[in-house]
Amino acid sequence: MTPVPIPRMRAAVVGLFATAAALGSGHLVAGITGTRTSPLVAVGNSVIYLTPEPVKEFAIAAFGTGDKTALMVGMTLVIALLAVCAGLLSRRRAWPGATLIAVFGLVGVSAAVASSDGGLAAALTSLVVGVVVFWWLHHVAGMASTGLDSDRRRFLITTGITLVGAGVAGLAGSFLQNATGVSTSRRTAAARIPEVPSPPVPRGADFASSGTPTFLTANRDFYRIDTALTVPQLRAEDWQLRLHGMVQRELVLSFDDLLRRRLEARQITLTCVSNQVGGNLISTATFTGVPVRDLLLEAGVRPGAQQLFTTSVDGYTAGTPLDVLLEPDRGALLAVEMNGEPLPAEHGFPVRMVVPGLYGYVSATKWLVDAEVTTFDRPHYWERRGWARQAPIKTESRIDRPQPGPPVPAGAVTVAGIAWAQHTGIDRVEVRADGGSWQVAELAVDVSRDTWRMWRAVLQLPPGEHVIECRATDRTGQTQTPRRQGVVPDGATGWHSVRITCR
Repeated sequence: MTPVPIPRMRAAVVGLFATAAALGSGHLVAGITGTRTSPLVAVGNSVIYLTPEPVKEFAIAAFGTGDKTALMVGMTLVIALLAVCAGLLSRRRAWPGATLIAVFGLVGVSAAVASSDGGLAAALTSLVVGVVVFWWLHHVAGMASTGLDSDRRRFLITTGITLVGAGVAGLAGSFLQNATGVSTSRRTAAARIPEVPSPPVPRGADFASSGTPTFLTANRDFYRIDTALTVPQLRAEDWQLRLHGMVQRELVLSFDDLLRRRLEARQITLTCVSNQVGGNLISTATFTGVPVRDLLLEAGVRPGAQQLFTTSVDGYTAGTPLDVLLEPDRGALLAVEMNGEPLPAEHGFPVRMVVPGLYGYVSATKWLVDAEVTTFDRPHYWERRGWARQAPIKTESRIDRPQPGPPVPAGAVTVAGIAWAQHTGIDRVEVRADGGSWQVAELAVDVSRDTWRMWRAVLQLPPGEHVIECRATDRTGQTQTPRRQGVVPDGATGWHSVRITCR
């Protein structure tokens, strides 16, 4: 006898709610077991790992620091669509949808196995719960199709309990994962980190009143681009760094061991290699930490070593040239503070690396747990994906004001922005309108060659449309090239321009 088909809406609910139960239970088990990666996050990390570079660059260009949120929203929509399909395929029999749910689960299991964070127990739980709940909800939905009010009520009650249970499990998992003590650890670290005087920011270091950013970027506004779909939760009390490889003495340091060494505070501008011409993936902060050079000298670098291969707690790797790190005046740090407070979790708490003058993908490993002195024969995360091995920051500039939009009054128009050439310094910025002659801009007070420099100028512009361009010259006399180049393989180049209308 052919079963009575389940109504489409009811079948879709079966698929959606069974999937919700699977994800919620997996998230709960991840919290109970102390795993940082739930099945959804494990799949998301795998998506990030397998996504072609052009797609990644499009996501960063389109969504900026919201790229992870965009990925999660996109994944959620895809999963919801597949869950609905699982339900609709099972209007008469449960096995097609249950099979599809099982395939979802196996994808999660595979991602968990591949993940450095583990999460296999959570993924297996998610698979089993998803299949069992789908089968049970399908059975209850089939009974409700007989038309009896009691059976329909039973379906409503069962699906309601399933949805509430999935939500409670997900929230409990999030609570357990966030209750690892990172917030408490940051508060404790604040009292343990020795006070180091920060270099003062001189008056006139920015032209914020004219439209530039403030010289120092607040922690909440500091750009964030990394491969971590969720922020790793690592307590300072549990942190340990192993410095090993081609060294004479291997070092294994706890957080307290690090704090017993010499600390420095430096104002440093960080720039992401994915920053497009005119982009906003650049920020400045005062970082406090232990000089990397001190640790390398303490360990003793052996002849033939070429790079410091650093690894994050989430498995991300970067390779920094040793000759740069060993420069006496480079100022590379294992940072523990950012703008006078322990590093925010999203910016690498408890310890990250910061190297002036290099793009972040080869120099700014967050949640640092391992550092190996080795040769360039070992490619790092982004090098394996076609990016350059070494990545000194290029001389660039940006117009912050005016911006395309409503017309501005004709006449004297203030143009303002930033320029940067970390570890070289900015010597001059020029602006022009409509391809005319270049006008030298006023520069803000020079704070450091490792930080950005603000500039502004006044252009006389008549009514109509105008294209404004800027270019910077560094202290070696090198003027930034007008040649447009994308971010791959070692950073974008070209003059930034804006089109405005004057009235």
